[in-house]
Amino acid sequence: MANPGTISALTIAGSDSGGGAGIQADLKTFAAHGVHGLSAITALTAQHTRGVTAVHVPPVGFLRAQIDACFEDFDIGAVKLGMLASAEVIHAVADALAAHRPSQLVVDPVMVATSGARLLEEDALAALRTRLLPGSGIVTPNIPEAELLLGRSIVDAADAEAALDALLALGARAVLLKGGHLDEGDTVIDRYADATTRRAFRGPRLQVDGHGTGCTLASAIAANLCLGLGMAEACARGVDYIRSALRAGIRPGRSEVLVLGHFAARPDA
Repeated sequence: MANPGTISALTIAGSDSGGGAGIQADLKTFAAHGVHGLSAITALTAQHTRGVTAVHVPPVGFLRAQIDACFEDFDIGAVKLGMLASAEVIHAVADALAAHRPSQLVVDPVMVATSGARLLEEDALAALRTRLLPGSGIVTPNIPEAELLLGRSIVDAADAEAALDALLALGARAVLLKGGHLDEGDTVIDRYADATTRRAFRGPRLQVDGHGTGCTLASAIAANLCLGLGMAEACARGVDYIRSALRAGIRPGRSEVLVLGHFAARPDA
């Protein structure tokens, strides 16, 4: 029998056949937090720990059907956005969200691959800026993604602090600027800002190559929002979770890339 009090989190993102990133990482993260996970798949990737070999983007009408089906039957506490392959997909997702009006929206702007390759064309980037960021609960870019969103370089701590204000001006209610790409010695600083609060989450720089860290962090934030935490605390818990998941990572493939240890890092572990 269904429990009418159960809160669900919805990930709208790409599928990783290797199980390390995308909706697979999102659903494991939701489960580790005790939140029911839903998914709407924006793209199918043939992927493993050594790279992506093929991508298939389903018709946007089918994507909309997935999103509608989730909202028709579940109490959704937060929506997390990941890989959105094109401007057409972004507009379809934005239209669906405008129709369903989720209470919390976490935008992980997947725009730059780990290799440095750009994943979004200019029209898709413009659609992301204008259709998804305004009114979103939080956007969680890494440094290269923030540079693309803002059209300027971020090379030091002062640039990163200024970027927080510029990202807020794009319309999100909060920003978590991930600091892993910024050279700040042996420390990684993830910077949080909203209209009234600034926080810096500091941790040691781990000498590991983890797969799916951005997906997992955004999903952990969404899960914590479903559990009733405020935005800043949801981010703090999410940062703690991703560090624990990296430390508990495994190497199921034939590369040195870690798949995160989601359940070893669960909050009640």
